[in-house]
Amino acid sequence: MTYEPVSHELAQVNIARLRFPLDSPELKDFVDALDPVNATADAANGFVWRLESDSGNATDIAVFGDEWLIVNMSVWRDTDTLTAFMYQGQHRELLARRREWFERVSEAMATLWWVPAGHRPTVAEAEERLVHLREHGPTPYAFTLRTSFPAQEAEAVSRSA
Repeated sequence: MTYEPVSHELAQVNIARLRFPLDSPELKDFVDALDPVNATADAANGFVWRLESDSGNATDIAVFGDEWLIVNMSVWRDTDTLTAFMYQGQHRELLARRREWFERVSEAMATLWWVPAGHRPTVAEAEERLVHLREHGPTPYAFTLRTSFPAQEAEAVSRSA
């Protein structure tokens, strides 16, 4: 059996518009859950990397120049490992409560894209991918879990760009 090195990893970004300031009593449960959920993600099968500042999370990292938006960005081995983490345990519980903490918006607030193995995406890159998804729908350049594309199609997009 030969080992074939991984050529691509899956980047994901999701942003949310806060309904209240992060230090408000209304967001206490959310803020208190950040460190435990991030620790679970860090130990999860398929987890590669996550965006974080010196605070240990990304709640103080600006996105789209809007102080009411928070960003979560990470890199995973593939869509299966990302999905397994998202819909289990405490993360699943937080997803169920998201409407308490975040505004409902009509535009896409999350996207996925393939990156070369070892690449760590920037917030600017994530913003560009999210805008692309909003303007063009799911494509190999920026897609969703519901409409995803294999890494091989990302290679074709990056070669033709």
